[in-house]
Amino acid sequence: MNTTSQKLSVREKIGYSLGDLAANLIFQTLVTYLAYYYTDIYGLSPGKASAIMFSVGMVAAFGFNPIIGALADRTNTKWGKFRPWILWTAVPLGIASVLAFSKFGGEASVPYAIITYTLLLFLYAANNLPYGALSGVITGDMKERNSMSAYRFVAVMFAQFFVQVFMLPIIEAVGNGNKAEGISKLMIWLALIGTAMLLTTFFTTKERIVPKPDQKSTLGEDLKDLSRNRPWLIMLVLTTLVFITLAMKGGGYVYYFKNYVNNQKLADFITPVTNALDNIGMNFFGKDPAAAGLGLFNAGGIIFMIVGITLSKPLADKFGKRDVFGIALFISTLFILAFYFFKPESVGLIFISQILHGFFYGITIPLLWAMIADVADFSEWKNNRRATAIIFSAMMVGLKGGLSIGGALLTKILGNYNYQPNSESTQTETAIHGTKMLVSIYPAIPFLIGAALLFFYEINKSKEVQIESELKARRQAV
Repeated sequence: MNTTSQKLSVREKIGYSLGDLAANLIFQTLVTYLAYYYTDIYGLSPGKASAIMFSVGMVAAFGFNPIIGALADRTNTKWGKFRPWILWTAVPLGIASVLAFSKFGGEASVPYAIITYTLLLFLYAANNLPYGALSGVITGDMKERNSMSAYRFVAVMFAQFFVQVFMLPIIEAVGNGNKAEGISKLMIWLALIGTAMLLTTFFTTKERIVPKPDQKSTLGEDLKDLSRNRPWLIMLVLTTLVFITLAMKGGGYVYYFKNYVNNQKLADFITPVTNALDNIGMNFFGKDPAAAGLGLFNAGGIIFMIVGITLSKPLADKFGKRDVFGIALFISTLFILAFYFFKPESVGLIFISQILHGFFYGITIPLLWAMIADVADFSEWKNNRRATAIIFSAMMVGLKGGLSIGGALLTKILGNYNYQPNSESTQTETAIHGTKMLVSIYPAIPFLIGAALLFFYEINKSKEVQIESELKARRQAV
């Protein structure tokens, strides 16, 4: 390996983080609104929506990601291995995101949804997988990697803040009440902004960890290395579990506020805030308490997620990523479970629980991908051979698999509780209870299992230091 573990400039950290901001304008939209879009805007039944989200998502997870990972690891250009993929896919990804959220009626609606969702997930993999692998070759300094991850996930929070706080009210305002037209118009602007950010990432970053010229490995050898890499296996399962929870509760909140939370109590609770926003010109929350309440609810969680992110690096530097991740994930889960006990009128407690959940979950956010980069280092340290993208592709299998399973479970559970899409009448008690379960008991289970798995993850603080120092010595010798 030919590299030096050098400091990264603030410009490069910001440039890299913009790539995740762009990707998350798409990803957060999928997590938060895809199920709602398919059922209540596009007009699909929960069963059809579940089938599309699961089948296409699993093809993307187990088909697209390993192929892209193998190709990226074997890409050699003057720009490096991974940066070219960001350049090549920036514009096509923007186009696919617009198509996937454009309504197509009639008998062709289901085939159109399948084709556009498949195209979107393929291009997302071709862009975001090399982007994630890039974090493993920008620097070999683990403290700098922790710092870069913090920059990256502050950017993620900005994207999440926009999507979860402002997107639904803006959709209603832009479409003049027509949500299908509103989301289509909004996605055009998000595609343009996201494309510009991805190009910025390409032009402001540099690959510093370059494999030895004589390093050769087959795909079979790479996969064999993975199968013997227990930290990788644990991170694969953990990533899947995390994104199952994110898809279930993230997509479930819109149903929760529309159908469970008491509308009058919610309006009374948020009126001082919406009035203050109206006075400074931010009057796009409209008159729908559920939409405004959902936005402000998400805003509180995201703001405190950002606070948690700022604490992530110093805590990880002192105690190690594994221990900090596990403890913070467990505590954050307790505040998910709390939603089961809240009555529809307990609006204040609902908001407080979201804020506390956001704070503790925020601590874990930068650590997940930094830990995966550590797994790539572990593989190189153990096998004397680096295969960064294939390791990240496997994690993307977990991400896409978790998103697909969680999204499919979301719509499947709604169907099982007899939810009626876009119903003008009040939902049944059974359906209302189902929306409560979707943001409490069901999403807490994968998080708790994930926290328990970390007891078997061997890269603790001392192992991090050992791997970093020994790899540095090897690279300097070469």
